[in-house]
Amino acid sequence: MSATLPASPTRRDASALPFWRRMLAHASFPRKAGHKAPTERDWKAIEHLLADAARGGDGEAVARDRMLRLLDFHALADDAGKRRLFKHLNDAYSPDATRVGQAIERYLSATDTHARSLAETDLRDALDTPRIQILSQCNLLPDGVHALVRLRADLIRLDPRGEHFAALERDLVRLFHDWFDVGFLALKRIGWGSPAALLEKLIQYEAVHEIKSWTDLRNRLDSDRRCYAFFHPRMENEPLIFVEVALLENIADSVQALLDESQPTLDPTTATVAVFYSISNAQAGLKGVSLGEFLIKRVVEQLMSEYPRLRTFVTLSPVPGFTRALARTLDTEDGVARIPAKLAPLVQGATDGQGRIDAAIAAAQSTPNAAVKQELQRWLTGECARYLLTDKRGKHPLDPVARFHFANGASLAKIHWMADTSARGLRQSAGLMVNYLYRLDEIDTNHDAYARDGALAASAEVKRQLGRKNGAAKR
Repeated sequence: MSATLPASPTRRDASALPFWRRMLAHASFPRKAGHKAPTERDWKAIEHLLADAARGGDGEAVARDRMLRLLDFHALADDAGKRRLFKHLNDAYSPDATRVGQAIERYLSATDTHARSLAETDLRDALDTPRIQILSQCNLLPDGVHALVRLRADLIRLDPRGEHFAALERDLVRLFHDWFDVGFLALKRIGWGSPAALLEKLIQYEAVHEIKSWTDLRNRLDSDRRCYAFFHPRMENEPLIFVEVALLENIADSVQALLDESQPTLDPTTATVAVFYSISNAQAGLKGVSLGEFLIKRVVEQLMSEYPRLRTFVTLSPVPGFTRALARTLDTEDGVARIPAKLAPLVQGATDGQGRIDAAIAAAQSTPNAAVKQELQRWLTGECARYLLTDKRGKHPLDPVARFHFANGASLAKIHWMADTSARGLRQSAGLMVNYLYRLDEIDTNHDAYARDGALAASAEVKRQLGRKNGAAKR
């Protein structure tokens, strides 16, 4: 049930944020977090501001000032203050239950098409929450959209499971789905000549393969590399999501080789393969707002128009959940029984699943025995194929990267052994990486089969890895 909205603030109430207003009278976003605990006087003023914003009907200048003060308040509040603000927005501005009930009765009792149409409109209006009225006014400020994205990032950080502020979260996602529709976004290429502030953000936001230096970044933006990002017109200097692409003559099978700064630069006009090797969401507050699938499709279209010799579009992707899932399996007797007999002595001293994986990886890096290395490769790639194609929650793969690419219509083409030998790559996927292949004439068919039945497209090679026997030791 919605709370009764308080009366309009008095002049004294309206100026009851002395600290916040002095600090921010001439500031612009983003604010530096002040970790300041608001006083009860501050809270009284904020509650009046929210009540007035929920009513609406004021001029644009008044609404802009109100939203500026509200967003300033959030930016400077400590975490306890943020939680209290989120709770108030979540609890006090739900739809009016009486109005909703009356609208439902009118809709159900409508006797003709015209009456039913009017009742449907009334019901839709009744279900619009006062929160939406408040939050949507942030769009009046030049940086209000970005400020609201940051507000949701704080909401996710403070309530990661969505247990305490579910209604507020739902309304924010609803707004963002409208505001960040792909039709409103601009695809831009980021190059070495882009503004330094933007390049610094690439380094900050890169989430797959850490950018270690300015020379590393320059290598990723060279003439045979591409970086594309989506931008929103109200967040012109902030990438929303970006993808890094390598233009090559062959499909890449090692990210270390791909990022090696000593490798010669290829003439991009001779490239036949585009390898998507990193996709990073830059805005934590846009979690759950689907942008990646549209980004890949737009980039493929852009590359095809520039380089008509390109024939293959493929990823070199991590498998972030593999070792965690395999460790759970190897904690069981049935899982241990799947370890090949030739490898059993290598993991014999380990006492749990993760220890057995660590021992296997150490053996892969240190043993001179080619037969043992081959057996390790065969076993781990087979387990990875099993994880990607059979380990599911409902009809969807457990692995988040696999879910993303299968949903976009890609097929699992190949699993590469020791393709990422970084500490992170060994830890999360035992050094394995995979190619998801985007065949332009199969994307729609694969997408429809996945959406309908959870069907996963995979190459014959991967299916063989999934089905072969592992020669497990007798126990």
